[in-house]
Amino acid sequence: MLARVALGQFLAMTLWFSATAAAPAIAREFLLTRSTTAWLTMAVQAGFVAGTLLSSAMNLADVLNARRLFALGCVAGAAANAFIPSASTPTMIILLRASTGVALACVYPPGMKIAAGWYQARRGTALGIIVGALTIGSAFPHLLAWGAHAVPWRGLMWIASALAVLGGSIVWATVEDGPYVSTTAPFDPRAVFEIVRNRGARLSTLGYLGHMWELYAMWTWIPAFAAASVLARTGRESSVGSLVAFTAIASGAIGCVAAGLWADAFGKARVARLALLTSTACAATTWMIFGAAVPVLFVFAAVWGFSVVADSAQFSGLVSEYTPRTHVGTALTLQTCVGFLLTIASIRLLPWIASVVGWKWTFVVLAPGPALGAIAMTRVMKIEPKMTAGPVSSMEQKSTG
Repeated sequence: MLARVALGQFLAMTLWFSATAAAPAIAREFLLTRSTTAWLTMAVQAGFVAGTLLSSAMNLADVLNARRLFALGCVAGAAANAFIPSASTPTMIILLRASTGVALACVYPPGMKIAAGWYQARRGTALGIIVGALTIGSAFPHLLAWGAHAVPWRGLMWIASALAVLGGSIVWATVEDGPYVSTTAPFDPRAVFEIVRNRGARLSTLGYLGHMWELYAMWTWIPAFAAASVLARTGRESSVGSLVAFTAIASGAIGCVAAGLWADAFGKARVARLALLTSTACAATTWMIFGAAVPVLFVFAAVWGFSVVADSAQFSGLVSEYTPRTHVGTALTLQTCVGFLLTIASIRLLPWIASVVGWKWTFVVLAPGPALGAIAMTRVMKIEPKMTAGPVSSMEQKSTG
């Protein structure tokens, strides 16, 4: 079941960075400014935030069956993405990207819930594998953009849409519901309040916010940083930025799986803190790497990419364990909502800073986020040993799952 969910997640999440990978070609065709180009990714984040906000308020990931919600999100996201090649204006492209983000709000959190439903003692490893699959899916368009220059950007959009439909079909047709979370539960208007009131869930979400301040801004702008770095060293433009981006994001998949295994052995908060401290150091030292030899750039991208997302599944695991089983879907959705809301600010901030001080110093502003997240994880470590597999809410006895 885990392999099937992971495969479905990988295929679906190719939608996320499909337009980001094609951004240079889209920008040339539509004469986009750097600010407008940033919206090719930011629109997905904004749509995702809107979708998760609505989903958490309505308890969709708990009221509806997560497998069906996952498949529906894949089809809706694929449809929105497939219409992008027919768009005649930048505004229409951005609106379709936002619609894709709304649809993915029905894919990512439900996918996490499905995986959590099959694992209790090894939940850290399971969620690490799911986030790893998501990470590879996010990296895949960058690999296509680098390795298939002859493929028009419109073809890249259609490929991503076809893969997403396939991912939704796999989860719908071959995955079953696990025993460790409620399959469905009645709507509870107090669910969000109960989640926010829980100290463990609050601290885990604070750590997640520090992580998210850095993650998607790094993923979005590492191609530009790498291209500027190579240009500064050689005086020539290069397509190596897409390959560096693929290396950075794909290495995170290894980090997710490794961190999941370590988390089950040593504790989720402890492993998350280590990853946060490592990525803080990477962000703070990017200025030293700028202009370095290309092999050094690839090694640095792999180390940063490994650590920047290794902690992601641990925040989801902690929240799922601190939350009543009837509210797990809503808790995961709420956590991702506030986290992705923050990414809009950091993604928009970086190109503005780059226009003022250059890419050499831009990534340094990401370092305070994971540093503050590490402080939150230190506090979680003090209560994590006392944690149970999940408290029981008053609604649990009424669950239909």
